[in-house]
Amino acid sequence: MTAEGALMFARYAYPPNALGYCGPAGAEAMLRGDATADIARRARRFEGAWSYLEFLASSAGIADPLDERVVEAYWVGGDLLAGVSSADLVAFLSDRFAGQSGGSWRTAADRALPHHTFQVFEVYPWAGLLASTGHSQALSVLDQCRIRTGVVTAVSGETATVESRPLVSLPGGGLVPGPPRRETVRWSVEGWSLLRGLGAGDRVALHWNWVCDTLTGDQADRIEAMESRYHAVASSQ
Repeated sequence: MTAEGALMFARYAYPPNALGYCGPAGAEAMLRGDATADIARRARRFEGAWSYLEFLASSAGIADPLDERVVEAYWVGGDLLAGVSSADLVAFLSDRFAGQSGGSWRTAADRALPHHTFQVFEVYPWAGLLASTGHSQALSVLDQCRIRTGVVTAVSGETATVESRPLVSLPGGGLVPGPPRRETVRWSVEGWSLLRGLGAGDRVALHWNWVCDTLTGDQADRIEAMESRYHAVASSQ
């Protein structure tokens, strides 16, 4: 088990865990991140994310689902995604997510990838709900649940102002990144953070109301490319 892989998982999984959307209670234990083994135990209780990590690791011949390469491929994107079978993934998820309703994933044997965007836009029902009803809550959940990129413009204590592009639903159907906006998000709670620091100009990954990580240009490009792929799918639902 690698400490870096476990910590990367915690950086991205903490925000929805803290909001009570997924994973076990007690999210603060993961935020403190001082026990790799404890993060690993908690990670196994994230039913969705852990399934993808197991599938990715198995496909790549990697023993540890929390290997940093596996974790990065799921949240950010990476070379490991190129070696997977979409049909095998759908078959795997059909077993793991047997009771999961909604979404378009069961018919995605030609395009499914073990990446967080696939979970957000095809496994969850929100994209289909948005297409059928235009409900603003569905758009808000898609916007916040995806991993989105942004640039820090200011840091004040445990919050940061970040410029990012929200999802916009087109009148005729479809999703596109909208004009840049500034939002206030957290990067630390009561002095606890999984980042070493944050400053203006940093390019970052955001998940719900939280800065997950600082990004290289390549990592940001991978996140945006994966999202564009599934925008097109969501637009056709």
